[in-house]
Amino acid sequence: MQRPETLANAPLGRESAYPEQYDAALLYPIPRAANRGPLGIEEGALPFVGEDEWHAFEVSWLNARGKPLVAVARFRLPADSPNLIESKSWKLYLNSFNQTRFASRGEVITTLERDLGAAAGAAVEVALLGVEDETLSPRPLPGECLDDLDIAIDDYTPSARHLVVSDEIVEETLHSHLLKSNCPVTGQPDWGSVLIRYRGPKLDREGLLRYLIGYRQHQDFHEHCVEHIFTDLMAQARPEKLLVLARYVRRGGLDISPWRATPGERPPAPLRLARQ
Repeated sequence: MQRPETLANAPLGRESAYPEQYDAALLYPIPRAANRGPLGIEEGALPFVGEDEWHAFEVSWLNARGKPLVAVARFRLPADSPNLIESKSWKLYLNSFNQTRFASRGEVITTLERDLGAAAGAAVEVALLGVEDETLSPRPLPGECLDDLDIAIDDYTPSARHLVVSDEIVEETLHSHLLKSNCPVTGQPDWGSVLIRYRGPKLDREGLLRYLIGYRQHQDFHEHCVEHIFTDLMAQARPEKLLVLARYVRRGGLDISPWRATPGERPPAPLRLARQ
């Protein structure tokens, strides 16, 4: 597998020692435009709104007296930021806090917001949660699950030809836990669940499930898989309203939950899944 040009110097998949002291230079931004171009998405004219929500479970630093503190960090990057941030570099960056002293929790948040915002090219929302915070408790996805449909599958690359609609106009929420894509550099599997909420011509459910399973051998970042699903659904079904939300399983202490939607749509109340 050949490393994409945008990742020529990224730390992902390379041998590297974990840093002992804080270093903002570890963050590796990747322009979103490189992957959006093939989908027909032009910068400055995005067909969606959205965010990339990250949770980091391996966050620790030292207080002014040298005592370790821990937290779960939640980050929200706007979908219109010029860059996403490569996950291995993000993990290395967070680990550079481990032996670094900060005067206060507020200083940690300010540092994260400054560094991540500079890498993403836009303001990044940061929250530090207690490890027993109730918002981290697992909840089920809303809507109807497609996974019990008894279908035959022989196509494991995403194909919009599976997206078929009828003349009936509906408003419904569907989800599947069968989403799987592969890291574009290492080839490691990325497991996830996807929620689709729309108003428009009714989607054939078997076709939709075949389409989602088609990502099983697809290599791309989480964020771009969600944008791929969104653009295919908009092109094939032409819904009046659409939300696509993926919640990927944690890997390396990080999970990513991107969502993209037509303007005015928002994801359901904050939720986390048992697999995350």
